[in-house]
Amino acid sequence: MADRNSDPVVVIGLGRFGAALALELTRRGAQVLAIDNRASMAQRLSGQITHIATADSTDMEALRQLGVPDFYRAVVAIGSDLEASILTASLLVELEIDDIWAKAISRQHGQILRRIGVHHVVLPEHDMGERVAHLVSGRMLDYMQVDENFALVKTRPPREYIGVPLGESNLRRKYGVTVVAVKSEGEEFTYATAETELGYGDVIIVSGRTEQVERFAEQP
Repeated sequence: MADRNSDPVVVIGLGRFGAALALELTRRGAQVLAIDNRASMAQRLSGQITHIATADSTDMEALRQLGVPDFYRAVVAIGSDLEASILTASLLVELEIDDIWAKAISRQHGQILRRIGVHHVVLPEHDMGERVAHLVSGRMLDYMQVDENFALVKTRPPREYIGVPLGESNLRRKYGVTVVAVKSEGEEFTYATAETELGYGDVIIVSGRTEQVERFAEQP
Protein backbone atom coordinates (compact mmCIF):
# COMPACT_ATOMS: atom_id res chain seq x y z
CA MET A 1 0.00 0.00 0.00
CA ALA A 2 1.09 3.56 -0.60
CA ASP A 3 -0.05 4.76 2.83
CA ARG A 4 1.98 2.88 5.42
CA ASN A 5 -0.12 4.33 8.26
CA SER A 6 -3.15 2.38 7.00
CA ASP A 7 -1.31 -0.96 6.83
CA PRO A 8 -2.57 -3.83 9.02
CA VAL A 9 -0.71 -4.55 12.25
CA VAL A 10 0.12 -7.86 13.91
CA VAL A 11 0.17 -7.75 17.71
CA ILE A 12 1.81 -10.72 19.42
CA GLY A 13 1.01 -11.21 23.10
CA LEU A 14 -2.34 -10.29 24.62
CA GLY A 15 -1.48 -9.40 28.18
CA ARG A 16 -2.65 -6.05 29.53
CA PHE A 17 -0.34 -4.04 27.29
CA GLY A 18 -0.91 -6.08 24.12
CA ALA A 19 -4.68 -6.32 24.58
CA ALA A 20 -5.01 -2.58 25.22
CA LEU A 21 -2.85 -1.85 22.16
CA ALA A 22 -4.79 -4.21 19.87
CA LEU A 23 -8.15 -2.85 21.06
CA GLU A 24 -7.07 0.77 20.57
CA LEU A 25 -5.69 0.06 17.10
CA THR A 26 -8.98 -1.62 16.22
CA ARG A 27 -10.93 1.34 17.59
CA ARG A 28 -8.87 3.61 15.33
CA GLY A 29 -9.87 1.57 12.30
CA ALA A 30 -6.72 -0.51 11.80
CA GLN A 31 -6.90 -4.14 10.66
CA VAL A 32 -5.30 -6.11 13.50
CA LEU A 33 -4.11 -9.69 13.69
CA ALA A 34 -3.67 -10.53 17.37
CA ILE A 35 -1.71 -13.66 18.34
CA ASP A 36 -1.39 -15.33 21.74
CA ASN A 37 -0.46 -18.85 22.78
CA ARG A 38 -3.31 -18.94 25.31
CA ALA A 39 -6.74 -19.89 23.94
CA SER A 40 -8.39 -18.14 26.91
CA MET A 41 -7.03 -14.77 25.78
CA ALA A 42 -8.36 -15.23 22.26
CA GLN A 43 -11.76 -16.21 23.63
CA ARG A 44 -11.89 -13.21 25.96
CA LEU A 45 -11.21 -10.73 23.14
CA SER A 46 -13.15 -12.52 20.42
CA GLY A 47 -15.34 -10.11 18.46
CA GLN A 48 -13.44 -7.05 19.70
CA ILE A 49 -10.37 -7.37 17.46
CA THR A 50 -10.36 -7.91 13.69
CA HIS A 51 -8.57 -11.28 13.72
CA ILE A 52 -7.36 -13.35 16.68
CA ALA A 53 -5.30 -16.53 16.50
CA THR A 54 -4.01 -18.96 19.10
CA ALA A 55 -0.47 -19.92 18.12
CA ASP A 56 3.12 -20.25 19.32
CA SER A 57 4.88 -17.10 18.10
CA THR A 58 8.28 -18.76 18.55
CA ASP A 59 7.38 -21.23 15.78
CA MET A 60 8.39 -19.87 12.37
CA GLU A 61 6.00 -22.17 10.52
CA ALA A 62 3.08 -20.97 12.64
CA LEU A 63 3.91 -17.35 11.80
CA ARG A 64 4.10 -18.19 8.10
CA GLN A 65 0.76 -19.99 8.17
CA LEU A 66 -0.88 -16.95 9.75
CA GLY A 67 0.50 -14.70 7.01
CA VAL A 68 2.73 -12.67 9.30
CA PRO A 69 5.39 -12.19 6.56
CA ASP A 70 2.82 -10.13 4.63
CA PHE A 71 2.60 -7.51 7.38
CA TYR A 72 4.55 -4.25 7.21
CA ARG A 73 4.26 -3.54 10.95
CA ALA A 74 4.43 -5.87 13.96
CA VAL A 75 4.41 -5.42 17.73
CA VAL A 76 5.87 -7.95 20.17
CA ALA A 77 3.85 -7.28 23.32
CA ILE A 78 5.06 -10.33 25.26
CA GLY A 79 5.95 -9.31 28.79
CA SER A 80 7.49 -11.55 31.41
CA ASP A 81 8.57 -14.45 29.16
CA LEU A 82 11.91 -13.02 28.01
CA GLU A 83 12.83 -16.07 25.95
CA ALA A 84 9.56 -15.96 24.00
CA SER A 85 9.89 -12.19 23.52
CA ILE A 86 13.42 -12.41 22.13
CA LEU A 87 12.75 -15.49 19.97
CA THR A 88 9.59 -13.96 18.52
CA ALA A 89 11.37 -10.69 17.75
CA SER A 90 14.24 -12.54 16.10
CA LEU A 91 11.80 -14.43 13.85
CA LEU A 92 10.15 -11.18 12.80
CA VAL A 93 13.58 -9.80 11.93
CA GLU A 94 14.29 -12.97 9.95
CA LEU A 95 10.99 -12.50 8.12
CA GLU A 96 12.18 -8.97 7.23
CA ILE A 97 9.18 -7.17 8.72
CA ASP A 98 9.77 -3.50 7.90
CA ASP A 99 8.67 -1.93 11.18
CA ILE A 100 9.07 -3.97 14.37
CA TRP A 101 8.05 -2.69 17.80
CA ALA A 102 8.63 -4.60 21.03
CA LYS A 103 7.81 -4.22 24.70
CA ALA A 104 10.73 -4.57 27.11
CA ILE A 105 10.51 -5.07 30.85
CA SER A 106 14.02 -3.76 31.57
CA ARG A 107 16.74 -1.74 29.91
CA GLN A 108 18.82 -4.91 29.46
CA HIS A 109 15.88 -6.62 27.75
CA GLY A 110 15.52 -3.56 25.52
CA GLN A 111 19.20 -3.60 24.61
CA ILE A 112 18.97 -7.23 23.49
CA LEU A 113 15.90 -6.48 21.38
CA ARG A 114 17.68 -3.60 19.67
CA ARG A 115 20.76 -5.72 19.00
CA ILE A 116 18.76 -8.40 17.20
CA GLY A 117 17.16 -5.78 14.96
CA VAL A 118 13.98 -4.46 16.61
CA HIS A 119 13.36 -0.95 15.33
CA HIS A 120 11.44 0.49 18.32
CA VAL A 121 11.64 -0.63 21.95
CA VAL A 122 9.01 0.46 24.47
CA LEU A 123 9.45 0.26 28.25
CA PRO A 124 5.91 1.08 29.43
CA GLU A 125 6.46 0.56 33.16
CA HIS A 126 9.70 2.56 33.21
CA ASP A 127 8.31 5.34 31.00
CA MET A 128 5.11 5.66 33.03
CA GLY A 129 7.03 5.66 36.31
CA GLU A 130 9.31 8.40 35.05
CA ARG A 131 6.36 10.46 33.82
CA VAL A 132 4.44 10.15 37.10
CA ALA A 133 7.57 11.05 39.08
CA HIS A 134 7.81 14.33 37.15
CA LEU A 135 4.15 15.11 37.84
CA VAL A 136 4.23 14.17 41.52
CA SER A 137 7.40 16.11 42.29
CA GLY A 138 6.56 19.43 40.65
CA ARG A 139 3.99 21.84 39.22
CA MET A 140 3.62 20.12 35.86
CA LEU A 141 0.15 19.17 34.68
CA ASP A 142 1.50 16.65 32.19
CA TYR A 143 4.89 15.51 30.93
CA MET A 144 6.09 13.69 27.82
CA GLN A 145 9.66 12.67 27.08
CA VAL A 146 10.08 13.12 23.33
CA ASP A 147 13.72 12.07 23.07
CA GLU A 148 16.52 11.15 25.45
CA ASN A 149 16.95 14.76 26.56
CA PHE A 150 13.97 16.62 25.10
CA ALA A 151 10.50 16.95 26.58
CA LEU A 152 7.09 18.56 26.25
CA VAL A 153 5.46 19.86 29.42
CA LYS A 154 1.96 21.10 30.16
CA THR A 155 2.05 23.67 32.95
CA ARG A 156 0.87 27.11 34.11
CA PRO A 157 2.76 30.25 33.07
CA PRO A 158 5.05 31.79 35.71
CA ARG A 159 3.86 35.12 37.14
CA GLU A 160 6.68 37.08 35.52
CA TYR A 161 5.34 36.28 32.02
CA ILE A 162 1.69 37.17 32.62
CA GLY A 163 0.58 39.93 30.24
CA VAL A 164 3.92 40.08 28.39
CA PRO A 165 3.95 39.27 24.64
CA LEU A 166 6.06 36.16 24.14
CA GLY A 167 8.15 37.94 21.54
CA GLU A 168 9.25 40.43 24.21
CA SER A 169 9.60 38.01 27.10
CA ASN A 170 13.19 36.77 26.55
CA LEU A 171 11.82 33.45 27.74
CA ARG A 172 13.90 31.35 25.37
CA ARG A 173 17.08 33.22 26.22
CA LYS A 174 16.51 32.94 29.97
CA TYR A 175 15.20 29.36 30.19
CA GLY A 176 16.00 27.83 26.80
CA VAL A 177 12.38 26.76 26.25
CA THR A 178 9.65 27.56 23.73
CA VAL A 179 5.95 28.03 24.42
CA VAL A 180 4.33 25.94 21.71
CA ALA A 181 0.62 26.35 22.52
CA VAL A 182 -1.66 28.11 24.98
CA LYS A 183 -5.15 27.38 26.29
CA SER A 184 -7.16 30.05 28.02
CA GLU A 185 -9.92 29.07 30.42
CA GLY A 186 -12.98 27.81 28.57
CA GLU A 187 -11.19 27.76 25.21
CA GLU A 188 -9.22 25.26 23.13
CA PHE A 189 -5.45 25.09 22.66
CA THR A 190 -4.06 27.42 19.99
CA TYR A 191 -0.53 27.86 18.65
CA ALA A 192 1.48 30.48 20.48
CA THR A 193 2.93 33.38 18.47
CA ALA A 194 5.25 36.29 19.24
CA GLU A 195 2.15 38.41 19.94
CA THR A 196 0.59 35.91 22.37
CA GLU A 197 0.11 37.26 25.91
CA LEU A 198 -0.27 34.72 28.69
CA GLY A 199 -2.92 35.23 31.35
CA TYR A 200 -3.72 33.93 34.82
CA GLY A 201 -5.45 30.57 34.54
CA ASP A 202 -3.89 29.77 31.16
CA VAL A 203 -2.39 26.37 30.46
CA ILE A 204 0.67 26.25 28.21
CA ILE A 205 2.62 23.57 26.35
CA VAL A 206 6.37 24.15 26.59
CA SER A 207 9.15 22.34 24.71
CA GLY A 208 12.87 22.17 25.39
CA ARG A 209 15.70 20.16 26.87
CA THR A 210 14.50 18.10 29.81
CA GLU A 211 16.37 19.96 32.55
CA GLN A 212 15.32 23.33 31.09
CA VAL A 213 11.59 22.60 30.90
CA GLU A 214 11.76 21.15 34.42
CA ARG A 215 13.40 24.33 35.73
CA PHE A 216 10.89 26.52 33.89
CA ALA A 217 7.91 24.55 35.24
CA GLU A 218 9.11 25.13 38.81
CA GLN A 219 8.86 28.92 38.51
CA PRO A 220 6.02 30.39 40.62
